[in-house]
Amino acid sequence: MLNWADLTQDWDASYARAKRRFPNLRNRDMARVGEDRKQFEAYLAERHHLTVNEAREELEDFLFTEALNREVAQTLSK
Repeated sequence: MLNWADLTQDWDASYARAKRRFPNLRNRDMARVGEDRKQFEAYLAERHHLTVNEAREELEDFLFTEALNREVAQTLSK
């Protein structure tokens, strides 16, 4: 599974995909919350009217989906 460090390593590319999944993200806020997972989860909860636990679960789902997409892309490129 993709982890938080993997996601934030190339945050510019990841942000576009995260924005599709979480449309209430604001680019201007990412410098403030984009590197700390707990802050990002709290921000995600606030912007999307979720509890922090719901935001954490949504982020886990997103990371899992991103890992699957990466795996498919690697398989197709072989």
